[in-house]
Amino acid sequence: MEMSVLGANVAAAADLDIAEINPANPHLFREDRWQEHFARLRSEDPVHFNELETAGRYWSVTKYDDVRAVDGDWETYSSASGITLGLKEAPTSGNIQTFIAMDPPKHTEQRKTVRSVSAPSNLRNIEPMIRERTAALLDSLPEGEEFDWVNTVSIELTTLMLATLFDFPMDDRSKLTRWSDIVFAIPEPGGVIETQQQRIDELTECVHYFDKLFEERRGNPGFDLVSMLANGEATKDIPPFEQLGNLLLLIVGGNDTTRNTMTGSVYGLNKFPDQYDKLLADPDLISSFVPEVIRWQTPLSYMRRTATRDTELGGKQIKKDDQLLMWYISANQDEDVFEDAHVLDVERHNADRQLSFGYGIHFCMGSRVAELQLRVLWEEILQRFARIEIQDEPERIYSSFVHGYSKLPVKVTRK
Repeated sequence: MEMSVLGANVAAAADLDIAEINPANPHLFREDRWQEHFARLRSEDPVHFNELETAGRYWSVTKYDDVRAVDGDWETYSSASGITLGLKEAPTSGNIQTFIAMDPPKHTEQRKTVRSVSAPSNLRNIEPMIRERTAALLDSLPEGEEFDWVNTVSIELTTLMLATLFDFPMDDRSKLTRWSDIVFAIPEPGGVIETQQQRIDELTECVHYFDKLFEERRGNPGFDLVSMLANGEATKDIPPFEQLGNLLLLIVGGNDTTRNTMTGSVYGLNKFPDQYDKLLADPDLISSFVPEVIRWQTPLSYMRRTATRDTELGGKQIKKDDQLLMWYISANQDEDVFEDAHVLDVERHNADRQLSFGYGIHFCMGSRVAELQLRVLWEEILQRFARIEIQDEPERIYSSFVHGYSKLPVKVTRK
């Protein structure tokens, strides 16, 4: 889980000593002020040290090449101690684990269990269903009336997709969204969750719900993620909290990343409306727009690694057990790799170099599913809408890990 490590009203990056910059402050993301802080770190201190009572020693890795170097070296930079800052992955116990928070060989064995869901043959099979659902939802949107894109479109489409991949009861599909939302939520009054105990109670419900599904699918599998985990040689006998960890990883991976990029794509094209015009004029540009908006949005801001030995990175001495945050959101803004990186450019020639899905053995195995959903969404949007106009600035998630939106009011104009 993530902790609220600093208060609101953080000074502008230019007014801080470099040592005072703490990019893990979730207020920077809620207020959409993270850009200047990372720009200064990339320029002056690309491997940046912080030490906090709540989180211990950690380094912020902010440049593209350094992030790739860390992500590609699992022997020196391990994920086995957790993938977020400061706290174990366990929302209910210290012994929960996910295969993204493992190193080989265990990581390799468990990942193999579910990777067929993103195989090209399966993607071809599910595309007509995705298109049918997307078209029906877009056709139902009101014209000239304000509505929330996050809840009406992004959450609904991703939750339908998740329920399909898990073969989860459709009438209960909102539970998947709720469980995804609380995994990395920071407890705060009036927030997604208000206490740590609330998280524990709701995820205990998640365990019990999936226990029933596992029992139904053991020995009687379908082609779904629950069946794969319940019957796979590497996963069928793992402890309950580890199984919960894998489930939560797949839920969050299938929900937060895609839904926030769906919303970010609408927001980004409002910030750069000429790019929407380019897409309308040439829908073939969707093929480069999809990786570009994934870069521009970066739906998960970072992943954590832990040093397994003393080493050096970017001229800094990293000690064994130091935490390193690979800031994908900063690497994707690195001007040495992406010219005018702050701009959403549907014709960007190297957008596919984005690091939003990670790099190396932990590269997101659901990336192709996410890209398919985004491609289909925009193919269907461009057939229907002359414009999707935001009516106010979005409400953003209070998190430095999940980079996303809780609300985006819009109106649509049909062709």
